[in-house]
Parts: sequence; structure tokens; C-alpha cells
Amino acid sequence: MRLLAGLLAVLLAARWLDRALHAQVLAALDAARPGPGRLLDAGCGTGGFLARLRERWPDRAAMGLEYHPAAAARAAAKSGRPVAIGSVNDLPFADASFDAVVSLDVLCHAAVDTDRALAEMRRVLRPGGVLVVNLPAFAWLHSTHDIRVQNARRFTARGAAAMLDGAGLQRVRPHYWNSLLLPLMVLQRKVLARAPDGRSDVATFPPWLDHSLYAMCRLERLLQAGGLPFPAGGSVLATALRP
Repeated sequence: MRLLAGLLAVLLAARWLDRALHAQVLAALDAARPGPGRLLDAGCGTGGFLARLRERWPDRAAMGLEYHPAAAARAAAKSGRPVAIGSVNDLPFADASFDAVVSLDVLCHAAVDTDRALAEMRRVLRPGGVLVVNLPAFAWLHSTHDIRVQNARRFTARGAAAMLDGAGLQRVRPHYWNSLLLPLMVLQRKVLARAPDGRSDVATFPPWLDHSLYAMCRLERLLQAGGLPFPAGGSVLATALRP
């Protein structure tokens, strides 16, 4: 049992998942076609998505916002993009400053006031600007992983749509992803690592496993692009427009 729990913890580690998330967000931005103005990564952490964005669109003006100064400094160094220090609850930017705002696994955080943060994201978007958010899915999936990373809430696609609609955004389009690997996630979090002193899913793992798990997410993305909907997944990705 311990061996199986350890293997699944490795399977669900964050590195491959970050790459898969970034691919999902880039595809969402491609589909939404935001204007050529600046993009904000609100809650950018250590800058993984900003660095990926620079690789994909090197000429795109982008910047980050991060609450922790050390993480902000690391994000700026990693991405080569400016990173402001501040909270998503009170964005330090003028109205209508950005053509796109991305916020990845931030609205779920215990320190975030979701209504206030969404109002701020709407405020700094120009009319017609695009918001992309990623959220952990399903309250019943709450586990010691969430406790360790300070996730206070999880969402359904319907709940995420209602939340964004209530924030005054339009053309809200949510969908589940990380669906093919959801059974492993359920087994790991609800059966094998349910003890209160359990660790989060973040771990190191061998490259072959990273490539294999990312390939599963890539296959899922291709199936989505072909029109196959998934009724459940480990995460909800949603896009919306400021009217």
C-alpha cells in the first residue's frame, strides 16, 4: 500500500502538470484572440507561465503580479518580464490597463477574496479584454494536498461560470481538463494519502514519467480540440470577456 501511494504521489507531481496547464492556457488565449496590448499574470508565483509565454510570443508585452517578494524576484529573473509586488485583492494598476489577465490556481487560495479579486481583474481589463482562470475542481476532492498548498475552495464548471457571470463578465466558457488522469488523482488523494499529516502532491520524479504524463494531457487536449467534451476533471479552465 505504501509503495502504491508513493508511486501515485509521483504520478501526480506538479512539474508535468505545470506544462500541461500552460498548454491549456495558451490554447485558450489562441481561441479568445485578445488584443495586442499587455497581458497580466495575476499571482504569477515564480514565473513559470510568464517564461512559457515569452517562449511562445516573445514580442508580447506581459508582466506579473506576486504577493511574495522573493517569488516575485525569481519570476522576474526567470521570465525577463517585470513583476509587481501586490495582492490580487487590490491590483496596483490603472483601470483598463490590460488586454488579457491570466490567473492560475489563485482564486482558490485561502488569502484571496474571490469577489474582490474578480472585481479587480475586471477593472484592469479593457472593454473586450480576456480573462483566463484555472481552478481546482470539485469540493469532494479536497485533501491534505489542498491543506498544504492553502487551497480553501474548489469549483465545478457550473459554479465557476456562475461566479464569473456574477462578476459582470460575459461569454463565459468553462471546461474540465486533466480528465484522463482523474481516477489516479482520486485514488491518491481520497484513499492512499488521506491522513491529516499527508504531504502535497508536489514531488520530483524521473524524466520518462514526466514525458509520459504530459503525453496523456496532450492526448486529452487533442481530443478536446476535436470536439470531445469531458464531464469531469481535476481542474476547471474558464475564459470570459469584459463587456
